[in-house]
Amino acid sequence: MASKPKQLLEELSHPGPHEVLRGDLALVGLPGVVFTPRAGLNLPAIAFGHGWLQPPGRYRELLRHLASWGIVAAAPATQRGPLPSHRLFAADLRSTLDVVTGVRLGPDGISVDPAKLGLAGHSVGGGAAVLAAAGSGEPEVKAVATIAAAQTIPSATAAAQTIQMPGLHLVPDNDLVAPAAGNAEAIARAWAGPVQLRTIPKSSHLGVTEGMHWSQLLLHGKPHRATQRVVRALFTAFFLTHLTGTSSYRSLLEADLKAAHLDAKLMPA
Repeated sequence: MASKPKQLLEELSHPGPHEVLRGDLALVGLPGVVFTPRAGLNLPAIAFGHGWLQPPGRYRELLRHLASWGIVAAAPATQRGPLPSHRLFAADLRSTLDVVTGVRLGPDGISVDPAKLGLAGHSVGGGAAVLAAAGSGEPEVKAVATIAAAQTIPSATAAAQTIQMPGLHLVPDNDLVAPAAGNAEAIARAWAGPVQLRTIPKSSHLGVTEGMHWSQLLLHGKPHRATQRVVRALFTAFFLTHLTGTSSYRSLLEADLKAAHLDAKLMPA
């Protein structure tokens, strides 16, 4: 019998069955980090874009969590200045997917299936993920998930109009940095493919981040354990569903959750 959404949310908010390894993308020419299961061939993978001024280390447990569920998760440490190039950041996300599919990872030769690739990001990293998804050519991306996505130059909303793959956009309800109406909500409503927009209650722009960082002096919000928990669970369910083809977690993605309210006006992904 299929598990209920609440049970799945609880299950996927905890680490998965895989032991996790951490690696340095700089060893293959791109600054950043990569987390992988200890073993596995033809694994799914995602590239994750950090938020404005944020180091990838502020998402360490999110990336580790995805890897514990069998998803290779890599985050480039580029475009971290106050005036990042969103276009170049999007290119770096695509390059990150090229890297993880082009080399064997880990001591036992972990490999990534180029047909199982996704993009994710927070804040401007979310907007850059949308730009990267709209890019043509290889690698081909199958799913995109964002949290507190911010607009970019060129426009992430305009880019969303060309994206046919499933999208998941999570919105903190108290985001004073990238308010939903002009950012994640606008991106989701422009999305050409199946899409979800969900609101996380009692959450701020920095809710998904981990630990302390000097940028909290400039940006509203702080790390929020409940936000981190629901983002980990929903990202895991979303990418396992759309990158591996499993139906085990679809009921969670289809449910209107107290921890992440589903906008009923948008088509479920």
